[in-house]
Amino acid sequence: MTRTLLRLTLFLCAAVPLPALAAERAVLLDPATSAVSFTLDTTFHEVHGTMVLTAGTIRFDTETGEASGEIAVDATRTATGNEGRDEKMLAEVLETGRYPTIVFRARRVEGVLADPGRSELRIGGVMSVHGADHPMTLTATVESGDGLVHGELTFPIPYVEWGMSDPSLFVARAAKTVDILIRAEGRWEN
Repeated sequence: MTRTLLRLTLFLCAAVPLPALAAERAVLLDPATSAVSFTLDTTFHEVHGTMVLTAGTIRFDTETGEASGEIAVDATRTATGNEGRDEKMLAEVLETGRYPTIVFRARRVEGVLADPGRSELRIGGVMSVHGADHPMTLTATVESGDGLVHGELTFPIPYVEWGMSDPSLFVARAAKTVDILIRAEGRWEN
């Protein structure tokens, strides 16, 4: 009786398909072809600037949405094209002598990945900036095909709320939130 039960169990296991294994995907960003820019509204004009993406790899499970990996930015290379403003921003706002790197650590990816095709994704995680961690969700538009990935990630940083200095002076007021845009290029790593 035991052998018959064992044979029946093995037969059923072989006949019934197992659920598909979770599909992990990983994208490796190319710092040489990626760019980080920001916009800050002020009383008299918009300030536009750049930062340098130094590394980025995001791994995620397409079934569960669980993610890991990070995107790193060199804060010491932040620039707006105005030497005086840049010196103040680096020394007093970003304090790059103490906090030279800004890192986003991915924890979750939401949305359906089209490969090939265009996808709208949300990447949840933690932003480490100015010595503190903050929960954050990045909105990403991703184009994928032939093993390559092009993405635009946008998000606001409420820098004053997060403990950075307000650069406002007298009548020249700066917004308390800076808008970030990452244009990233990379490849699938699988």
